[in-house]
Amino acid sequence: MSKRESIYRYSLIIKKLRKHPATFIEISNFLAFESELQEYNFNVSKRTFQRDLEDIRSIYNIDIQYDFSRRVYFIDFEQQPEINKRIMEAYDIFNALNMADRLSSYIHFEKRKPQGTESLYGLLHAIQNHVQISFSYQKYWEDKLTLRIVEPYALKEFKNRWYILANDMKDQQVKSFALDRLNNLEISRKQFKFPNHFNVHEYYKNCFGIISPNNLILQEVILSFDSYQGKYIKSLPLHETQEILKDDNNELLIKLTLYITYDFIMELLSFGENLKVISPDCLIVDLKKAYQNALNRY
Repeated sequence: MSKRESIYRYSLIIKKLRKHPATFIEISNFLAFESELQEYNFNVSKRTFQRDLEDIRSIYNIDIQYDFSRRVYFIDFEQQPEINKRIMEAYDIFNALNMADRLSSYIHFEKRKPQGTESLYGLLHAIQNHVQISFSYQKYWEDKLTLRIVEPYALKEFKNRWYILANDMKDQQVKSFALDRLNNLEISRKQFKFPNHFNVHEYYKNCFGIISPNNLILQEVILSFDSYQGKYIKSLPLHETQEILKDDNNELLIKLTLYITYDFIMELLSFGENLKVISPDCLIVDLKKAYQNALNRY
């Protein structure tokens, strides 16, 4: 049995179980049907199927479980839905790239620099084991590198960049550091006590982007989009607190509950004439000022 054939079979098993749970017989029948359509033999014994589940878990980090009461296999999406969605997204991309013979003919990638993802594994190890790390860091507005010693708490992604959220030992402040500006990562053996009160999801619950909510006031923001832009806002919400107040052929009116940060203002400016801020007044003033400053450059 070829490696390619096994990979195809793994993808078929995942495809079947993503739709709904299934018994081993139902999975076997599905594989047999696919065998007739394609050039491979996907038929497997139950013993081989169990090995397939181990391989799927190892390669894709997709855990297929067995429900003894219903006697079906299933992919559990309930434990950590956000992580599971990203795992399945990563699987889809991996599977598509793995199956393509000549990628350059079919896929056009964004041309961008590496985003520091080579440090992800080491940083996750440090976070899980509560050990200090050190690295050299380059701020865009400073000319020299600085050495940072931090206690890593969590990782966060924003606009194709990865950040490490950590307690800076220099001033005991929780800060975010972009992985693409982080070099010479060293993982120490010095352990720290993870603060019981800290939860990364709660920390960023009402934030947009990477800027921390330090010294900011939580506010309700009302935004009006034209109907065309509104379709995009509905399909890809601006924020997890997004609530639709009005939706018709002329307007999409939404409410967000968050901290108004520089990241959020920059996002709103990107919508240009398709957006009108209804409230609060302070946000209206900030956007008017930004638009005026832009006009003054011409």
